[in-house]
Amino acid sequence: MDKTDMVDAIIMPNLPWIIGAGLFIAMIAIGGWIFTTWLRVRHGYPLDGAWGQAVYPQKNEEMVERIKLLSQENAQLRAEIGSMKDRLAVVERIVTDESHQLTRDIERLRGPAN
Repeated sequence: MDKTDMVDAIIMPNLPWIIGAGLFIAMIAIGGWIFTTWLRVRHGYPLDGAWGQAVYPQKNEEMVERIKLLSQENAQLRAEIGSMKDRLAVVERIVTDESHQLTRDIERLRGPAN
């Protein structure tokens, strides 16, 4: 039996099964990797990068404190931006307002002249 007879007799009829088995093994391996990664994330274990470094290191007190400080700073900056928006709206109103309307508003604020 030469090579071509062996290929025709054994491999070709079973080729769909061979390809299917390879795909099945690959899918099982990928599914197992996804499952173990999900378990590690769920239980708080750090994930490993390509060179063994921790991609998601565990939380420690220093990181929690840093996040708290950054959150407070973020809130202060948002409040400052809000007040700046209000001031900008007033400046825009003054700049785009007609001059006689501005004069009238100033006189109204001064009150009646005695």
